[in-house]
Amino acid sequence: MAKLRFEAAEDSGVRIDRYLSDVSDLSRSRVQALVKDGLITVNGKPVKSSYAVCAGDIIEADVPEDQPMDLQPENIPLDILYEDEDVIVINKPKGMIVHPASGIYTGTLVNALLYHCKDLSGINGVIRPGIVHRIDKDTTGCIVACKNDFA
Repeated sequence: MAKLRFEAAEDSGVRIDRYLSDVSDLSRSRVQALVKDGLITVNGKPVKSSYAVCAGDIIEADVPEDQPMDLQPENIPLDILYEDEDVIVINKPKGMIVHPASGIYTGTLVNALLYHCKDLSGINGVIRPGIVHRIDKDTTGCIVACKNDFA
């Protein structure tokens, strides 16, 4: 388990989930899950995600190590806009989740890309292999994925 510690430098009134996602590599949803599990404290006390950060606050987070996922390739049709040996650009349909998340391990764009490409860049880790950016589930749009670490 990793232990993070921050001292808020200024009184910004920013929510704790947003503050931590800005100053660390944790996503806002990950911070919210840690708050829900009581793993984030401010000045030694658990807080809610809506807590407004104040100057001088001591923020601590106990972050459990990510559990490796066994992502399975799935034969899901892709709307491929461009592809070469390094990158692939997909028109992601509305309703498709980009990468696995808590409780969702199948039917994602990553599962489809693993089937189509066989292998993807490992730079973004096992949960988001090859994914350069993401868009919301209910948004249609272009997604770029790297097929190798060079890209």
